[in-house]
Amino acid sequence: MRLFTIALLTVIFFTESHAQNHSVARRWNEVLLESIRHDLARPTVHSRNLFHTSVALYDSWACFDPVAETYLLGKVVHGFDCPYNGINAPSDVQAAQEETMSYAAYRLLSHRFVNSPNASLSQNMFDTLMSNLGYDINFTSTDYSGGSYAALGNYLAENLIAYGMQDISNEANNYANQFYQPINDPLVPMLAGNPDITDPNRWQPLTLQVFIDQAGNIYPINTPSFVGAEWGQVPAFALKAEDLTIYERDDFDYWVFHDPGMPPHLDTMTQTTLSQQYKFTFEMVSIWSSHLTADDPTVWDISPASIGNVQYYPTNVAEYPQFYNISGGDPGQGWDLNPVTGQPYEPQYVKRGDYARILAEFWADGPHSETPPGHWFTILNYVSDQPLVEKRFEGTGPILSDLEWDVKAYFTLGGTVHDAAVTAWGVKGWYDYIRPISALRYMADLGQSTSPSLPNYHPGGLPLIQNYVELVEEGDPLAGANNQNVNKIKLYAWKGHDYVTNPETDVAGVGWILAENWWPYQRPSFVTPPFAGYVSGHSTFSRAAAEMMTLFTGDAFFPGGMGEFEAPMNEFLVFEDGPSQDVTLQWATYRDASDQCSLSRIWGGIHPPVDDMPGRHLGMVIGPQAFELAKEYFEGNSIVTSIDDQESPTLEVYPNPTSSNTVSLRFSGTVNSLDIDVYDSNGKLCLRKAMKGITNSNVVQLDVSSLNGGIYFAKVDDGERVFTHKLSILR
Repeated sequence: MRLFTIALLTVIFFTESHAQNHSVARRWNEVLLESIRHDLARPTVHSRNLFHTSVALYDSWACFDPVAETYLLGKVVHGFDCPYNGINAPSDVQAAQEETMSYAAYRLLSHRFVNSPNASLSQNMFDTLMSNLGYDINFTSTDYSGGSYAALGNYLAENLIAYGMQDISNEANNYANQFYQPINDPLVPMLAGNPDITDPNRWQPLTLQVFIDQAGNIYPINTPSFVGAEWGQVPAFALKAEDLTIYERDDFDYWVFHDPGMPPHLDTMTQTTLSQQYKFTFEMVSIWSSHLTADDPTVWDISPASIGNVQYYPTNVAEYPQFYNISGGDPGQGWDLNPVTGQPYEPQYVKRGDYARILAEFWADGPHSETPPGHWFTILNYVSDQPLVEKRFEGTGPILSDLEWDVKAYFTLGGTVHDAAVTAWGVKGWYDYIRPISALRYMADLGQSTSPSLPNYHPGGLPLIQNYVELVEEGDPLAGANNQNVNKIKLYAWKGHDYVTNPETDVAGVGWILAENWWPYQRPSFVTPPFAGYVSGHSTFSRAAAEMMTLFTGDAFFPGGMGEFEAPMNEFLVFEDGPSQDVTLQWATYRDASDQCSLSRIWGGIHPPVDDMPGRHLGMVIGPQAFELAKEYFEGNSIVTSIDDQESPTLEVYPNPTSSNTVSLRFSGTVNSLDIDVYDSNGKLCLRKAMKGITNSNVVQLDVSSLNGGIYFAKVDDGERVFTHKLSILR
């Protein structure tokens, strides 16, 4: 029995024949996850969707709770004002909460997935759930003054939608980058080598015959753009101003929280320490791919008795060889006893080749993916369903109702994964680091860097490693008919898709291949995600979520001391046959699951160690930070959440509403220049104005004569801060 589903669920799932025992919040979370599985696989976008939906559910619950404090309703968040005048106390509090959260979630999700490749399927799920709950989808009023909880939900959704339209994500233009441009021409993986790259330290797009993302959607273009290159500026949940570094490139400010510093760069002229570290970290990816076969004779105990319980995580690249080695895995020492049963964990011996391939596929979240942040919501839901779990916040106090548990858990995890996305993609956008397929093929094209006395020497080439990285010699099967490949680099690695004709029955296996033809262990229509590698989003999401779940549940261990996932023989793998035996992934703790996820990206050929470890360290900070802020909301004593501190200038727009052709913008402090963008309620840019050279003034005039009547949102940037303000034009 598969405990977490990655496979495509059918719409029949959403007849909810089994869902009546779940809370309304859980049911909305399930339809959100299913909609993500059918949408484009964009971890940044769906982290934001998960967070904003969790806010819709949480605020709908908290506004009726005598202690908890709302997040957006009645607050100013990152400069966005969401007024709230209160509503009459209900006679049935839970019914009011459920009605409010259902309308809020319905309106928000209907908006967020309207442009999904499978929009009609998602909308049908939203409509069906509303019908099953007994609510009228045609009720659209936002006037809650008469005591309508449905109207309050619509009002909350309207403000969440408006907040999203001005939060830098560029939702109105399908989240497209506005400034970032890659400096490298695309790599065409179907062709040998990497002849057209300009800078081996920067990200390189890929051109495929057809690109199918991790959710199984065919992209309209075969050279996907960098997803979320400017995401570091998207307003976060618990990230703090003191953790922010701002860099500038190409007239854009790249925001980097918890800056991990520059990864090692390759010097093609000189053998430097940084170059050696660069070569080690990428070469380890090709070496680990040599494990990806059931013919590998190595057998491991993959139970918690031997896997997990890592005691130390290196903090610099020089320490990586002691953590990541040729045999794979990590130095986790396992656990002596299951703390719940008091008994030793039962060993489970499996082939390393099956284990590594399953990890690469399971944690890839594809095809039909809820993306890495959504994957941790499925894990959270799995934990919530376990009969041994006691739903006590932090493991103490009273047992919470299913509704309160789910709402608080989703809000906390939503804030966590959103902050993880803002942080990881802020790093990705600025450092713009290369992926393994580009780096390995490029270095292989240069030659070997072990010795000038050997053929095909180049200081930027791959170091030779016996049995893993060698030169092609005469008489080698790879030499070619006319010895054209003699002295090229060859790798002992996973052989690639040319060896798989029928994925239902064939396996590629491992063997010697020309390094110029190396492939990650991914589908040929996907190859590598369309964004920079450093740092690993999987590592950041997973460790942040694991830390959050440890704190939220008050227990580092899964309920019963172990979480499990079953991968049946010859049924689980997607682009080749396998595994060759039934395998059950097992984790004692949430951190063990996170560590396994991180290693899976190396076996999958997606990330080198240098992408992985800094992501883990970021997650160790992000998870607890998000948890502590969420806890403050639950206790009703939250502090200012915006990175704009209380001493920052404030913005007033007047008259507002107005029928005039001019409005005034007044600041609490003097400003010298402004960039003003005005969007309509659909997120369309309607007016752009740059005002330079303002002297000794805190009031400026804006001509709005070109705007029709309606609701608008002004985004004002004074060079240091970004303000947003709702503007009503009467015509």
